[in-house]
Amino acid sequence: MNSDEDPKAGGGGHDNRNIRGNQREAAAVENVASGAGGLSQSELDELVASSDTGARTPAGWVGRLILIVAFCWSLFQIWIASPLPFILEVGIFDETQKRSFHLAFAMFLAYLAYPAERSPIQMGLALGVPIILTLLFINAGPSGSMWWIALIGIGIVVAIVLGSPKNWVPPWEWALAIVSVCCALYIYFFYDEIARRIGRPITQDLVIAVAGLLLLLEVTRRALGPALTVVASVFLIYTFLGPYMPSIIAHGGNSLAEVANHQWITTQGVFGIALGVSTSFVFLFVLFGALLDKAGAGNYFIQVAFSLMGHMRGGPAKAAVVSSAMTGLISGSSIANVVTTGTFTIPLMKKVGFSSEKAGAVEVASSVNGQIMPPVMGAAAFLMVEYVGIPYFDVVKHAFIPATISYIALVYIVHLEAMKAGMQGLPRPYEPGPWMRRLVGFVFGVMLICALSMFVYYGMGWIRPTFGGAAPYIIFALLCAAYVALVWVGSREAPLEIDDPNAEVTELPMPGPTVRSGLYYILPVVVLVWALMVDRLSPGLSAFWATAFMIFILLTQRPLMVMLRGEDRHGITSVGGALKAGVGDLVDGMISGARNMIGIGIATATAGIIVGAVSQTGVGSALADVVEVLSGGHLLAILLLTAVLSLILGMGLPTTANYIVVSALLAPVIVTLGQQNGLIVPLIAVHLFVFYFGIMADVTPPVGLASFAAAAVSGGDPIKTGVVAFFYSLRTAALPFLFIFNTDLLLIEVGWIHGIFVFVTATVAMLLFAAATQGWFITRNNILESVALLLVAFTIFRPGFWMDMVAPPWDDRPPAELAQALEESPVGEPFRLVVAGLNDVGDPVEFRVQLPVPEGETGEDRLAALGVETIQNGDEVIIDNVAFDTPAQEAGLDWDQQILQVRAPAEAPSKYWMYIPAFALLALVIWMQRRRAGPGEATPVQRAAAA
Repeated sequence: MNSDEDPKAGGGGHDNRNIRGNQREAAAVENVASGAGGLSQSELDELVASSDTGARTPAGWVGRLILIVAFCWSLFQIWIASPLPFILEVGIFDETQKRSFHLAFAMFLAYLAYPAERSPIQMGLALGVPIILTLLFINAGPSGSMWWIALIGIGIVVAIVLGSPKNWVPPWEWALAIVSVCCALYIYFFYDEIARRIGRPITQDLVIAVAGLLLLLEVTRRALGPALTVVASVFLIYTFLGPYMPSIIAHGGNSLAEVANHQWITTQGVFGIALGVSTSFVFLFVLFGALLDKAGAGNYFIQVAFSLMGHMRGGPAKAAVVSSAMTGLISGSSIANVVTTGTFTIPLMKKVGFSSEKAGAVEVASSVNGQIMPPVMGAAAFLMVEYVGIPYFDVVKHAFIPATISYIALVYIVHLEAMKAGMQGLPRPYEPGPWMRRLVGFVFGVMLICALSMFVYYGMGWIRPTFGGAAPYIIFALLCAAYVALVWVGSREAPLEIDDPNAEVTELPMPGPTVRSGLYYILPVVVLVWALMVDRLSPGLSAFWATAFMIFILLTQRPLMVMLRGEDRHGITSVGGALKAGVGDLVDGMISGARNMIGIGIATATAGIIVGAVSQTGVGSALADVVEVLSGGHLLAILLLTAVLSLILGMGLPTTANYIVVSALLAPVIVTLGQQNGLIVPLIAVHLFVFYFGIMADVTPPVGLASFAAAAVSGGDPIKTGVVAFFYSLRTAALPFLFIFNTDLLLIEVGWIHGIFVFVTATVAMLLFAAATQGWFITRNNILESVALLLVAFTIFRPGFWMDMVAPPWDDRPPAELAQALEESPVGEPFRLVVAGLNDVGDPVEFRVQLPVPEGETGEDRLAALGVETIQNGDEVIIDNVAFDTPAQEAGLDWDQQILQVRAPAEAPSKYWMYIPAFALLALVIWMQRRRAGPGEATPVQRAAAA
């Protein structure tokens, strides 16, 4: 697929803007995909458009208006992200005002670009939601607002009944779009008045809030399907009907004034953190990806992956995995990623022996995981920055090992599938040299990259203090020089052609020329990673500088190619024509980025309704009690419940909305139950757990719509494709459970050497897990061998599970020996206390806290360093005081709590001794399989040759 010429196929961003819940369209896709040839290119483009940019394409001035508004949205977002407003002292907006404009753009474009679904279920929902909510608003509101609210509800219902054509925008939809803009901008225009009467809304506030909520729910149904609309509506209904709920989740109920103020007028609901992250961070990353794709990077990534890996066993499938990982930088949409890379990779996978279902499943499994791959992850990763309260650098660091080994394992799964079927790779256009020469060349290349990286790192460290205020200009000049040099290198190679996946493949492209032809595409990614990881700038500012450099590349790459090569990649030979084409690419990329943001903006705003209802009603604490009852207080049970809930909600919610809902409801519950079960679960681990299972919902049948998109390309059965993709993705489903219990996988409090060790061992374990679940290692597994491989993988992942049974890591002491135990413990080691106290609602609770042993001469000194004062009454030890901003306060200790038990670190052998029996068992499996795969049994290649 030509990612250079299709603004709808890529488009950056990092959310899963899906055709959620659109069952009728999915069924149509399934029917067409069941045929022999799959969907045509135009049908695939329409599928991506319906999920990411809107299926309505009106002609004439209305179509041009949509493009102009989208372009203006991108300009607005670049302006507020740049330092220019503060330099020029013009156009400065505070965070609330930015969110107001962001939502106004998103709702206006959504009403114009997304026609309403007319199926009976959708129509019933469309009419039912505004009618029910309008009645609740009228009943809960003051009498003065009753007629206004009734008029709003009637107007929305009438507009829905009149219909929503796909090829033009009727007057009533213009009305909905314009009124939604007015409601979104209300906070901006009446900002000062609202600030003066904060907490005391007037009738005008109530009317605007009601209209805004109803219009937001209706546009959510259009753009994202019914599921998120239903979930948000249920939470709104719960807010009003709290007294009538079952006692365990009942609350006092809220009036219309309270709900309107909380949900629309303040930043606790719709205009809350989620919409703020979409405004400040996500849009710029979406735009960066769209511009990168428009420059031609999408095709470049695919070609590079094929040139490097296409010759291996099942080479096209391995290349699909790698190219999808790289395309994750460009497209955070699972469907767009599947269609962008899949139109090229899936036919080639089928040519080397993969069935339609397996080819589609490989593409689905690799495309969906693009959101978990650092350094640029999904939109939920930016929400973690706000919800967990850690820098984005730390989020990337914690997510690195799970994401990397997940992709390595998928490449290995493809290799196993190729071995089962005796597949070969595609022919390559050169004879490889001796393996020693290749190894030396690889090592030399790695050393060269490391040396270059160190030169850049220390060179930047020298330039800044040496040149002071002039340093940014010098750095930009050096960056431009590197860019021009890499463009010159690329100009010496033939431009990359957009290969026809249906043409006969005779040989692969040469790796060297293919890599060199587009090295300059890496520069903006380097700028982004440098700003995020080295300079530690905010995600928004990092994305701004990367986007600014990407704009510079789009405007200059074609004229430079004309000057250096004589023509650009599309055959333009004049500098003026090339510059004009570059401006066109920039405009198209800006429009594409904005249109791809519509779904994210709507999703984050609607998810804000749910978060606002949780904070207003206190349902989180009530839900904790419900979950504790269902799980019996066991952490593993609540993790399973959370995983199932994420999968169920993910069938209808975009990944970002799914993450917001589940993390808001269950993340605190998991942490609390972990404390009560003796496991200190870091908050980032819980949030990543929820994020991973939200992504898994895109794969899981029967509603894994990424699987439907892949089947549309491959011509295979969508449900079978989803089932195979689910089994390929079991590695992704296993990882969250593992890093909850072994936080070393998240590099939490892990040094560099230990981190490398964890990466290597975790990769080995994940490969063994893949071999066990795929039923093939050296040869086909029997049941006992699969079980043994699973046991070995689990032991490598979590050796402490077995070692704790052999040698407990804790020395349990009575509370009276607290000071003595602290004095005898090594400094820096974890020290645990079992504590009894009260939870947030005043109910008695028992939990565990973990504290680092501080420095101090005596136990009393160390206790004071922790910030704890105790009193002893017989055998009881009561916490008398906890100092502010101390380790004890951060751990959750408070006055009047009782210490029930002291758990001091005990001397125990290293948990890694458990690797010895694990690798011994692995050696036994290898020996058994090698015996079976000996002369008495034909290898897969021999069987294929015989056939």
